[in-house]
Amino acid sequence: MPPKPKSDAERQQLRTLIIDVARELFVSRGVEAVTMREIAKRIGYSATSIYLYFADKESLLRAICDTDFLALATALKSILLIADPVERMHALGHGYANFALAYPNHYRLMFMTPHTPFVSEQSTLQLNNPEQDAYFQLKKVVHEVFLADKFNDEITNPDLVAQTIWAGIHGVCSLEISMSQDQWVNWCDISDRLVMMQTVMVRGLLKESVK
Repeated sequence: MPPKPKSDAERQQLRTLIIDVARELFVSRGVEAVTMREIAKRIGYSATSIYLYFADKESLLRAICDTDFLALATALKSILLIADPVERMHALGHGYANFALAYPNHYRLMFMTPHTPFVSEQSTLQLNNPEQDAYFQLKKVVHEVFLADKFNDEITNPDLVAQTIWAGIHGVCSLEISMSQDQWVNWCDISDRLVMMQTVMVRGLLKESVK
């Protein structure tokens, strides 16, 4: 059996390794099918060692999601500095897609794998914090476009806009992640599909004068 990590750096390294291996197993086999013992065996440690870091599988899953959601929010944070709100909204969609396609296993577990509902009290992340909450980032950007009077007059619900934009980009990304190898579709380039989705959605939302 490998020696127990002793330094803070070694403990953090092992915690990261547990998270990375568990994420891979959860994505490939489903959360319910994977045991803590199996995760421990994969990294060469005992199940007892795993429980020193995570009380149970749910707390491990929550830690993975917290890690990955924070990584997404961090990747998008600089986009919030773009001055023009419409450009900012476009850039946020592209940034979200870039993260999804760069880290497909992270994205699969975050948005494409069934698991128990998010409970804020069990998370280390703060909701409605632009440093940590990517959905709040999107809502904030959409609300700023709304306040700038750029949307069509019949659009009165910024949350509905944010969720629709999210759904559109998610659809393109999830199809790319799960089906890009299916040659019978004769897929167009992923960049072209993302641009088309954003263009169609945003043009339908904005006033004619800002399209």
